[in-house]
Amino acid sequence: MNSSHDNFTLSVILLSFESEKKIINVFNRVDKILTQSNIPFEFIIIDDGSNDNSFEVANELEAKCENVHSYRLSRNYTSHYAAFAGLSISNGACATVIPDDEQQPLEQLVEMYHLWQIGSKVIIPYRNDRSDNFFDTFFAKLFYRVVNLGAEVKMPSNGADTWFIDREIIDILDSRISPRRTTTITEILRLGFDPVYISYTRTKSNDKSRWTFRKKLRLASDWFYSSSSILISFISTLGVFVFLSSFALAGLYIYAKCFGSDTFWNLAESPGWVSIVCLLLLSLGLIMLSLGIVAQYIWRIFEEVKGRPGFIIQKKEK
Repeated sequence: MNSSHDNFTLSVILLSFESEKKIINVFNRVDKILTQSNIPFEFIIIDDGSNDNSFEVANELEAKCENVHSYRLSRNYTSHYAAFAGLSISNGACATVIPDDEQQPLEQLVEMYHLWQIGSKVIIPYRNDRSDNFFDTFFAKLFYRVVNLGAEVKMPSNGADTWFIDREIIDILDSRISPRRTTTITEILRLGFDPVYISYTRTKSNDKSRWTFRKKLRLASDWFYSSSSILISFISTLGVFVFLSSFALAGLYIYAKCFGSDTFWNLAESPGWVSIVCLLLLSLGLIMLSLGIVAQYIWRIFEEVKGRPGFIIQKKEK
């Protein structure tokens, strides 16, 4: 067991948005499952700037139950910012985040808690299948495949949104990781700690998705740029290729001019066009190569500004 902790309380962070009809049901299910397994827990409700009565319902539940804590963000920041907010006020020896749609089986909380008890500090539940429509499934798989090409951390092919982490990771995220323009799961996987992956089948929700196209696009952008430098590498590589191609074309032109036939190479009818093409390629290559070099420095500045730890010394179990 994780004897380094003074308690074994699990912080369950509920991401609430337009959830007034779901909060009570989710809490009752979590309470039943964890109580039956003798798992002590606190239930943290983070309202992400809802326009309905979600926060009022959460406050009423807080007044009735001592282990329920209700908080509200000043506006709708989206779920990944709400998750960081939940971690910042959690008091448990471990923590997990759950959405209000119950598409991830809540019974898995017990399995993850037991894995944590035997020493796993990072547990990632991932979808082994998607119940979305064809287009959502296709673009989701395409996105994860593209991200995994150049990302420092690799995601399961069908994606993962939630996690179960130890207090050591919580403290690192709270004190050393900036929540801006990134996601919790990206930062958690980047830290290492030998994550354990467990699969689940996501059930289909009958509710209309509150993830608008704009929110999905913003999430994809934050996820991609915070975890991958593939575009910078592509620009640099392309710049080198174009730059070298200009020298190859210039060499071919010199060879044709000195040893070839003007008629065969069509040099007599179009004098100067090869020289212009070579100069254009050379200039374009230099520009792209310079952009790639500058981008590498900007990427390093970005990494420093994020304040991510350069290394993590894992605590020893006592």
